[in-house]
Amino acid sequence: MLDARAIPHAVRHAAIIGALDSLAEGASMDLVAPHDPLPLLAQIQRRSPEQYSVGYLQEGPETWVLRFTRRPAS
Repeated sequence: MLDARAIPHAVRHAAIIGALDSLAEGASMDLVAPHDPLPLLAQIQRRSPEQYSVGYLQEGPETWVLRFTRRPAS
């Protein structure tokens, strides 16, 4: 589990993307965020289309938890 609330805002997206890039195919990571991370999801989709599946485990009102799973390479 990666708690984005503990990561400084200036490097948050880079840290999350680095953690996602370290996932093995089929592995998952839960992300805890202080808001719905739509800008992050858009950035990941632009950078790595279809590389991760994403599902919400909790949707607010104060905490969002998302599960990212790295898809196998096609």
